[in-house]
Amino acid sequence: MKKLTSCLWFDNQAEEAAKYYTSIFKDSKMGTIAHYPDDSDNPSGLPRGSVMVANFELNGNQFMGLNGGPVFKFSEAISIVVNCKDQEEIDYYWEKLSGDGGEKSVCGWLKDKYGLSWQIVPDNMEEYLNNPDKGKRDRAFAAVMKMTKIDIKTIEQAAEGK
Repeated sequence: MKKLTSCLWFDNQAEEAAKYYTSIFKDSKMGTIAHYPDDSDNPSGLPRGSVMVANFELNGNQFMGLNGGPVFKFSEAISIVVNCKDQEEIDYYWEKLSGDGGEKSVCGWLKDKYGLSWQIVPDNMEEYLNNPDKGKRDRAFAAVMKMTKIDIKTIEQAAEGK
């Protein structure tokens, strides 16, 4: 079975974005870079010979950055979820991905400097939001709804009614 690869459409920053993302994620690597042919026009309107595709891997997940010109933009309809083992990881990814021109949102969501949406959440977020104890579940959900960056301790305390 073939792996799935997410294709991310950029105006002309695919290689730059790939290098940026691989500098943030510790288990990552750059892949192949392909260029638009020197001897033909391309539909993106980008110069001949410019980067067409930058492939990269983040935590075992394959991505392809495509330079397609200013036709499409990212929206919150698609986001990448980063499941974090602890608050330190949440803080790290939150600051790295929202920094340098990014935009912080609510409930652990942010946009990076390229406009791509990310969700920075604890590994066990579903345990809080699917807790069989309705009171714990509702209190955890209410706490998350008030947050920008996720704070695990606050969620735990809310779930326990503290």
